[in-house]
Amino acid sequence: MSNVLQNPSLRHRFAPLLKGFDGPLAFGVFLLACAGLLIMYSSGFANGARFVDHGRNMLLAGFIMFIVAQVPPQRLMALAVPLYTIGVALLVAVALFGLTKKGARRWLNVGVVIQPSEIMKIAMPLMLAWWFQKREGQLRPLDFLVAGLLLIVPLGLIVKQPDLGTAILVLSAGLAVIFFAGLSWFLIVPPILLGLVGVVLIVVFEPTLCADGFRWPLLHDYQQQRICTLLDPTRDPLGKGFHIIQGMIAIGSGGFWGKGFMQGTQTHLDFIPERTTDFVFAAFGEEFGLVGNLLLIGSFIFLILRGLAIAVEGPTLFARLLAGSITLSFFVYAFVNMGMVSGILPVVGVPLPFISYGGTAMVTLGLGLGILMSVAKAKQLVQS
Repeated sequence: MSNVLQNPSLRHRFAPLLKGFDGPLAFGVFLLACAGLLIMYSSGFANGARFVDHGRNMLLAGFIMFIVAQVPPQRLMALAVPLYTIGVALLVAVALFGLTKKGARRWLNVGVVIQPSEIMKIAMPLMLAWWFQKREGQLRPLDFLVAGLLLIVPLGLIVKQPDLGTAILVLSAGLAVIFFAGLSWFLIVPPILLGLVGVVLIVVFEPTLCADGFRWPLLHDYQQQRICTLLDPTRDPLGKGFHIIQGMIAIGSGGFWGKGFMQGTQTHLDFIPERTTDFVFAAFGEEFGLVGNLLLIGSFIFLILRGLAIAVEGPTLFARLLAGSITLSFFVYAFVNMGMVSGILPVVGVPLPFISYGGTAMVTLGLGLGILMSVAKAKQLVQS
């Protein structure tokens, strides 16, 4: 025993760092990572670097998860206000003198080119969880109003860029915290009903609303076109409707069992646009069929349920709100991506977690997982 204490092995040195890591959560992520590497090898075969880069991005995300998991939730709470403030300041800087690419001003050159809106995916739930933790036990309607303002300011700056995909993710993360903090159903149900009525009206009056020359208020032209294309992709089958049509053809042609690994014709004949990023789910569905899609969806459900279980058992209100928001962000990522590829939601730039290629998104996912691991470790330390 004395020899172990004086000359600890590598295993004994790392044991305290690994203690408390949530095994089921890690297993769920492992399943998704394997699926991501498998389909990335196939869909990115024409670009061999994609598979290697995807693996590197996963390792980076895993390293970030490991580091963040060592930070107790109390210290994460101390980062909330500075990170939120820096994020908003950078968004203002983007609006004033950001870089413009393909008609969108989303990037900032600070020696390296960064996309500040990505910061808000983590900063927003941190800030709102911090706010409700400070108001614990004395919440008033005014506190929810302040939380709404904290959400609206950066959200408005992101929408103005415009970046609808990131705006949806930031909005969902913020609303999740507000909901879990105890927002009354009397304030939740009316907007949902109003949204459903709006969807019905758009479907009913689609010929008029999508007619040439008709402009919708509050939306950019390309956003209006995405909604109209969703309602009728055949309106422009070789242009704006091409993505949705090819995605649905690929998923449908996969049938029950799929065409087999590396056998996807839509994928390898370049019919699926963005087949390694936004539309990777179509490539997966073509090669692995309904069975593969159900297993993939099941893995996401397992991950989300485990994340919610960690949130429920969080030692503090801040930890519970933060873990719950991060978990529901994973759900929104997956639901929006699968929905747009399947033709039930408009096409927006939202990746499929752990499956789509992309370094920035993978880093954000690693941060989120690290936060969940941190909350899980804090729970075990409190119990012990």
